[in-house]
Amino acid sequence: MQVPAMRTLFAIATALWFASGWSTLTAEPTPRKIAVSAVLQKLMDDDDQAREDVEKWHQEANHPTNVETAPLKVTLQRRIDDRLGSVRSAYEAFLKTEPTNAPAHLAYGSFLGDMGDEDGMVEHWEKARELDPLNPAAWNNLAGHFAHQGPIEKAFPYYEKAIELNPKEPQYWHTFGTVVFLFRKDAQERYHTNEQGVFAKALDLYAHAMALDPTNFILASNIAQTYYGIKPAPAENGEKKQAAESRLIHEALASWTNAWKLVGGPVEEQGVKIHIARWKIRAKRFQEARVLLSGVTNEVYLQVRNRIERNISAKERAD
Repeated sequence: MQVPAMRTLFAIATALWFASGWSTLTAEPTPRKIAVSAVLQKLMDDDDQAREDVEKWHQEANHPTNVETAPLKVTLQRRIDDRLGSVRSAYEAFLKTEPTNAPAHLAYGSFLGDMGDEDGMVEHWEKARELDPLNPAAWNNLAGHFAHQGPIEKAFPYYEKAIELNPKEPQYWHTFGTVVFLFRKDAQERYHTNEQGVFAKALDLYAHAMALDPTNFILASNIAQTYYGIKPAPAENGEKKQAAESRLIHEALASWTNAWKLVGGPVEEQGVKIHIARWKIRAKRFQEARVLLSGVTNEVYLQVRNRIERNISAKERAD
């Protein structure tokens, strides 16, 4: 049984919901409910610790610092199975006595998902949603599953419901925007619009996420990346195609400039310079692109920088 090195976004959403306090169907916590909550929290903490243990064992087996104490690869899988099996048994025992505990179903579903049991994951998430239909994490988790595994048409209303229940969670807006952008044909059918309308909707969802989390570089860069897939809007009122292209380039550069303001270090900054240079080239502002590329010195980007510089030279000759 393998386990990912990091908890999935679904597991994180579950943990955040549980940490927020109580099921939306609970008015006031009674002494018994407080005790049950403490037991579940301890179980979830053990779940987290088990994942950390497994990750540590993998690292020690693959890159041992001490050959004598490193876990043997031939016995590692049994060790992992035993550790995670104890967590599974604890969840099952808890749910046997507390079958209507929605946060427990959410947490166990996330555990099963990370173990590769997607059927079990969905079963428990759906149970959590049925027990507590006002729980946004349950709707969001299931929306993410439908976005990855289908049917995609179920992802849209589930994301909408998660946002309706918790409109202040930027991750909901962010992931929904990405799904709308990636599944454009399905989004056109869902929202009865054309491709340009889908682009506008995705960017509006991203804008909501950015307003809630304005210093998130990853979010800002994801928004800027979207412009690579956007086609210029059709010309209107006699507007030439070139003008529509110019408007798209302007918006893309503005988006990447916003991401530049949020970089956390030189590696991120040089990555943004690469993207801005590409849009400068598209605008035929070749010298500005060269200046940006001159500031790209990290080995990670040297190959792509050299390729872009050759592209500039080719375009200059063509013009």
